[in-house]
Amino acid sequence: MEPTTAQLRHPDGRVELRDASSLHGSRFFNDELAPVPVERRTWSSYNYFALWNGMALNLPSYLLASGLIAIGMNWAQAFLTIALGNIIVLLPMLLNSHAGTKYGIPFPVFARAFFGIRGANLAALLRGLVACGWFGIQTWVGGQAMFVILGKLLGDGWSNATVVYDQPWTLWLCFAVFWVLQMVIIWRGMEAIRRLESWAAPLVTVGFLILLVWILIEAGGLGPIFSQPSQLGWGADFWKVFAPSLMGMIAFWATLSLNMPDFTRFGQGQRKQVWGQILGLPTTMSFIAIMSIMITSGSMVVYGEAIWDPVQLASRFDSPVVVVAALLGLVLATITTNLAANVVSPSYDFSNALPKRISFRVGGLITGVIGIVIQPWRLISDPNIYIFAWLNFYGGVLAAVAGVLVAGYWVQVRTRLALAELFTEHGRYWFTGGWNWRALVATAAGALLAVGGAYSNPGQGPFPADGLIPVFKAFYDYSWVAGLVAAFLVYLALTLPGSRGQAFGIDEEETHERTGTGRLGATAVDG
Repeated sequence: MEPTTAQLRHPDGRVELRDASSLHGSRFFNDELAPVPVERRTWSSYNYFALWNGMALNLPSYLLASGLIAIGMNWAQAFLTIALGNIIVLLPMLLNSHAGTKYGIPFPVFARAFFGIRGANLAALLRGLVACGWFGIQTWVGGQAMFVILGKLLGDGWSNATVVYDQPWTLWLCFAVFWVLQMVIIWRGMEAIRRLESWAAPLVTVGFLILLVWILIEAGGLGPIFSQPSQLGWGADFWKVFAPSLMGMIAFWATLSLNMPDFTRFGQGQRKQVWGQILGLPTTMSFIAIMSIMITSGSMVVYGEAIWDPVQLASRFDSPVVVVAALLGLVLATITTNLAANVVSPSYDFSNALPKRISFRVGGLITGVIGIVIQPWRLISDPNIYIFAWLNFYGGVLAAVAGVLVAGYWVQVRTRLALAELFTEHGRYWFTGGWNWRALVATAAGALLAVGGAYSNPGQGPFPADGLIPVFKAFYDYSWVAGLVAAFLVYLALTLPGSRGQAFGIDEEETHERTGTGRLGATAVDG
C-alpha cells in the first residue's frame, strides 16, 4: 500500500500531496501553509502581470526615480539605474518562484528545506520585518495623500490643524483610517487580494498620468525637462553614486525575490508565472520610472527645485479637481501594492513561527501593528536615508538569504523536495534540533560582507562615515551582490562535499510511473 503522504507529480511538472490529512496533527502545519492542491492553482499570466502592475505602480516606486533626480542624476542616468536594477533582480526572483509553482508552498515552508523546520523562522522573520517597514511606509504616504485630498476639499482648517508630534492631528487621523481600510481587506483573505489586483491594475496609472500631463503643461513640454543637466556629470562623481544607487534599486524588490513563492504557489504552470513576471516587472517599473523622472525634472523647471514627493508636488496644484483626481489614483495604487507586497508575505511568515496559533489573518494584523511601531515617517524623510541606508542595508541582508535558497534548491537538491517532510518533526529537514547550521553560517557570512561596512556620508544617514566595520566598507556599495554571491558560495562549500545524501536522504528523485488518473489526468508518484 502506498503511503498517504505520497507526492503526485503531474505531466506539467507540478507536484501535490496525495492526501495531506495525515499532516494535520503536526505543530508545523496549518491550512494557510499547506501545499495548494493543483485544482486550486488557477493564476494565469495575466494575474501575475496584473499583480506586478499593482505592486510596482505606487508612491515608493515613484520615489526611487525621483530620489535619484533629487541626488543629482539626470533623466538618462536615473532611468538606466532603475531599468538595470530591475532586470538583475528578476533572475533570483524567477529562480525562487519555481519552487512555489512546482510544490504549491509559500516562502517560509520552502525555506524549511535548507534552513531547517525551525531555522526557516529566521529567514522568514528577516523578510517579514522588512515587509512591516514597507507596510508602514506605504501606509504613511497613502495617509498623506488622503490628508492632501481632504485639505483641498475642506480648506485650511483641515490642513493647518493643531500639531501633534510634529504633524497635524488630521494627518495622523488619515494615517489611522488608511491603516484600518487595509486591515479590513486583508481579513478577507488571498482571493480578495487577487480580485483587487486584477481590476485595479489598469486604473492605477491615472494619478501618475494626471501629474505628468499637468507638469508638462506647466514646464512647456518635454524639451525643458529632458534638457536638465546632470549635477554629477558622467565622470567619477556619477560612478561613485551609481553603484550604491543600483544596489538600492535591486534591493527595492529583494523582498519579493524571496517570497514570490507566496504567489506562484497559485500558478497554473511555470511558463505562465514566468511570462507574467517577465512582462510585468521590468516594463511596469520602467514605466513608473520614466513618469517619475519627467515629473520630478519638470518640478525643477517649474519650481526651481526637485520635489521628489508626489504628494507634496500635487499639493501645490491650483485646481482642487486635479489634486483630488491625481491623489485618488495614487491612493488606489498604494493599497494594491501594500496588500500584495507587504502584508501577504509577513502574514505567512508570522504564521510559520506559530502555525497553530497565528493564522494568515492574525499575521496580517501583526504586520500592521509593527508597521506603525517602526515609525515609517522617519524612514521616508530623506532620499539619502531612503536609498542608501534603508534599501541598501536590508537588501544586503536579504540577498544572503536568497543566496542560500538558490544554491540549495538549484544546485544541491536540483529542485527536488519531499513535501510531507517539510511539515514533519525529526524528518529529512529537521537537521539539528530543527536548524541547519550550514545555512545559518552562510547567511551570516553573506550579511557580514554585504552590510558589515555600512556607512553614511557625514550628516546624511545613521551610519559612521568610516563604516560599521571599516575593513568591509568597500563592499557596502555592492551590498546586494556581495551578500548573494558570498552566501551562495559559502553554503555550497559547506554542503556539497558528500553531503547531498547525508543532509537530505536522497541522491536522486524516486519516480515511478503510474497507470490511471489523478485529479488532472495521468500522474506520477514522486518521493
